[in-house]
Amino acid sequence: MSRAFVKEDADSEDVVVTHRAPLPAGVPNLVTPAGLAALEAERDAKLAALEDLKAGEVTGEATRRLAALEEELLLLLERLASAKVSPPPDDRKLAGLGATVRVRYLGGPQSGQTSELSLVGVDEADPLEGRVAFVAPVAQALMGRREGEVVTFEAGENTLTVELESVEYPA
Repeated sequence: MSRAFVKEDADSEDVVVTHRAPLPAGVPNLVTPAGLAALEAERDAKLAALEDLKAGEVTGEATRRLAALEEELLLLLERLASAKVSPPPDDRKLAGLGATVRVRYLGGPQSGQTSELSLVGVDEADPLEGRVAFVAPVAQALMGRREGEVVTFEAGENTLTVELESVEYPA
């Protein structure tokens, strides 16, 4: 989080801006077509909110929200400028960005369980919803693999082994 500067005549409270999930150094900002559309929709919503705030009454709260929105918009525009849509591989049996995969855990604390994971861009990721960023260890282990392959990867302090049961892409 970062604190944006506000005008001195505004209330003395700081503005808190939530930053986007970082991309590792040197890693391109790969996104799915749906991820790019979501970023563009977020930009449009922030621009509309910014215009509404500018047209409204000038209060300390409005000034703080305006400063936060402006900083959030700058971060979003940077992410949009670097976004690179990654098409699915020609071989749709290979796991890649945009794929939804089903894995069976063969080792570790989840042994015997299955999970369905969607491999997505960093801004699209929501592990609680099964959307895993392509830079995550499990995604890195699965990308480029075929159904039936077994992969092992480190997740925190655990070494996990999974079998890739299925790979599907949106129509």
